[in-house]
Amino acid sequence: MPVFKTPFNGYSVKFSPFYEDRLAVATSQNFGILGNGRLHVLSLSPNPSQPFTEIAAYDTADGIYDVSWSESHDSLLVAAVADGSVKLYDTALPPTSNPIRSLREHTREVHSADYNPLRRDSFLTSSWDDTVKLWTLDRPSSIRTFKEHSYCVYSAVWNPRHADVFASASGDCTLRVWDVREPSSTMVFPPHEFEVLTCDWNKYDDCIIATASVDKSIKVWDVRSFRVPIAVMNGHGYAVRKVRFSPHVRNLLVSCSYDMTVCVWDFMVEDALVSRYDHHTEFAVGVDMSVLVEGLMASTGWDELVYVWQHGTDPRAL
Repeated sequence: MPVFKTPFNGYSVKFSPFYEDRLAVATSQNFGILGNGRLHVLSLSPNPSQPFTEIAAYDTADGIYDVSWSESHDSLLVAAVADGSVKLYDTALPPTSNPIRSLREHTREVHSADYNPLRRDSFLTSSWDDTVKLWTLDRPSSIRTFKEHSYCVYSAVWNPRHADVFASASGDCTLRVWDVREPSSTMVFPPHEFEVLTCDWNKYDDCIIATASVDKSIKVWDVRSFRVPIAVMNGHGYAVRKVRFSPHVRNLLVSCSYDMTVCVWDFMVEDALVSRYDHHTEFAVGVDMSVLVEGLMASTGWDELVYVWQHGTDPRAL
């Protein structure tokens, strides 16, 4: 299946919600510690000898840690940048016109960006400045800043069924659930005893959320009763960097880890591990599942490679 070589270390990969052959990749030089960043917009080709076409590439002075596609405009992307800025890009415009906006409010690295799938003009960013910010396309400054975490907020994700609800995962070892109509978070609990690096909502049950941590585990929770997790999945050898629920199968989720593997899990069965892919040769830090093509997966990592493959096949097979 297709492989794309990036000049810098991969950090995040996202399939377009509009085009089944399109994806975006966020990258950072020198493992994101110091140096430039580049955002790649790629198109999958049916020709295996030339599997990717690069539609656009945007350079930044600092690393890019995450990217999110707009849910309202098929050419619009939001990038989370290590200098604390949030940059908006429009692939329909020439490179010289990009970025179309650079939003500077976070005081430290921006680690995640997530577009609202229901209220399609708004998006979230989370940062190492311990905050989450809510933005809309038509305003040059954020609408609101959510300040309750006491350490880096690694991930903030919208609930796919409720336009005002999101969750945030933090290095303070907590998960918080927020409603933007409320003055403070509506729920907080410690899903792990160590830093929580990622979270994602189930796409079929709006009360189910997955978390993953430095403790190497993935846990699935029902936010209505979070004393005991629905499932605990152990199998990664190091910290779990990202977790994503399948857009097509209720019980399926995918994870990637510093152990260099990508794993697929069924959280409703006892032997939860469905597949383990070991195609990366450095930390696997970005993973996604296509909304438009069932079973199509993508991953990226610090080995400067982007893989796209069908679940159940070998990512390295041509």
